[in-house]
Amino acid sequence: MSEIHLKKIAILGSTGSIGVSTLEIVAAFPEHYQVVSLTAGRNIELLKEQINIFAPEMVAVADEAAATRLRQELPGCTAEILVGVDGLIRCATHPDAGMVVSAIVGAAGLVPTMAAVRAGKHIALANKEILVAAGSLFMAEVERQGVRLIPVDSEHSAIFQSLAGQRGQDVKRLILTASGGPFRNTSLADLQDVGPADALAHPNWDMGQKISIDSATMMNKGLEVIEARWLFELPAEAIAVHIHPQSIVHSLVEYVDGAVIAQLGIPDMKTPIAYALSWPERLPLKQQPLDLCGGGDLSFSQPDTERFPCLALAYRALGIGGTCPAVMNAANEVAVAAFLERKLGFLQIPRLISRVMDAHQPVELESLEQVLSADAWGRMQAEAMIIEGAFA
Repeated sequence: MSEIHLKKIAILGSTGSIGVSTLEIVAAFPEHYQVVSLTAGRNIELLKEQINIFAPEMVAVADEAAATRLRQELPGCTAEILVGVDGLIRCATHPDAGMVVSAIVGAAGLVPTMAAVRAGKHIALANKEILVAAGSLFMAEVERQGVRLIPVDSEHSAIFQSLAGQRGQDVKRLILTASGGPFRNTSLADLQDVGPADALAHPNWDMGQKISIDSATMMNKGLEVIEARWLFELPAEAIAVHIHPQSIVHSLVEYVDGAVIAQLGIPDMKTPIAYALSWPERLPLKQQPLDLCGGGDLSFSQPDTERFPCLALAYRALGIGGTCPAVMNAANEVAVAAFLERKLGFLQIPRLISRVMDAHQPVELESLEQVLSADAWGRMQAEAMIIEGAFA
């Protein structure tokens, strides 16, 4: 690599799977990166370890109870301990941070990440819900502030890499790959009886609970379609999804002359995270090499939207636009939480989301407050419908 310049970074969601992997990269390349702020929810045990290792100047946790526990259990901690949304914003806009890794799962990452953009921070984006709920507003702010936005999702990182050196007007289609999750070949009849443990058992990727359930329903891929629309400025009809069980080809770009460029690699999030942190250079990661000769065949197929209606719901929300994607995302977050708590069956997840979308009257997005209002409305409607139990 060229001359090393120390990059100071803030990590939103440091105790999640992306945050943990990011810190592993920081630990492997201390001459390249310094952590100035961390945020977490209530996983205080892991956050304590991270504070002891990386010595951030500032941390934020979910509530005062978590902050009190952190102060009690780390009496010598020199980091400023902050709470709630205000704490997230302070960490995201830390004056020394040049890049913010946005890895909070769900719509909760929207406000602090938008604040980081407005403060002129470059963004490594792992939170797809931000672009789902507020894509037009967020991308307009990114352009207005002139910050660099690099995707961390393996699929969008693959597209980003496959676009390198190419002209945008030559792109015909994006192809997002999906593993198909644990229920790729499960019949609809058998899906009636699957539980959280079944849905969390992803065959290829090690992810958090929410993302794992989204992968099982294929809502994760639907969210990625919406994210791709805003990241790469292409309409829904130019964004396809292919089932690729091996998770080796992370996504592809088809060009107008028929050429298709893809990015391949082992299913490990450290590669796209490291690329986002080091772009335009690459870090010499100690990764297992991709064995194309010994790894078996690579296969592709069309997704079954009867088995995975969440994918179709995402395309529908994107087509409607305005506040509809924010409402869809909010309903999905409530549905996933209810499924994990066994208040909802697996096949009831898309039914609930669809009913909430049907009840919504979408309007054009004009402000962040409008997005937050739509998100709150979607959550309230979904929770009320779960209580009613009338969507089965």
